[in-house]
Amino acid sequence: MKYNNRAVHRDIAYFFLGLIIAFALSGIFLNHRRSWHPQNYTYRTESVTIELPENKDEITKEYLIERSKQWNLESKFRGFRERGDKLQVDFENNRFLVDLKTGKGEREYYMQTPLLGQMTQLHVDTNWAWIWYSDIFGIAMIIIACTGMFIQKGEKGFFRRGWKLASLGIVFPLIFLFLLG
Repeated sequence: MKYNNRAVHRDIAYFFLGLIIAFALSGIFLNHRRSWHPQNYTYRTESVTIELPENKDEITKEYLIERSKQWNLESKFRGFRERGDKLQVDFENNRFLVDLKTGKGEREYYMQTPLLGQMTQLHVDTNWAWIWYSDIFGIAMIIIACTGMFIQKGEKGFFRRGWKLASLGIVFPLIFLFLLG
């Protein structure tokens, strides 16, 4: 079997097709995670009242864990923060957003969107085997890009026309990285 740029490009792209699509889709979802995050999809909301101390300094992790026992969430505590006049308390699959003065607010229940949530997890997984596989995928993407540059010959090839488009393709991420980031 004779290997050339076209064959290498094609075969590596075929092998990584599923991962390319999964990374592309999950990357799009992660770009818009402030408006919709497939790992934290709200499927139910209810009104709650939490008894808060008058002194905000008394609101500590320990205090909130003690309060969360009424909801059987104390072992799933993730953290808390003040957001203006509201207190946000995060648990594994729940978020409370309550008014610091009245203690009234909402409890949101979360679940992971099937398949889409798992795909976004691919971007942050720290399993050693996955890290190695992702590194191999990164190298394969570089090979796909490099071999793809030299598939087309002639007037529409890389050295006549392609380098201009490639230069523009490099400039845009640099603009976002250095000027708009």
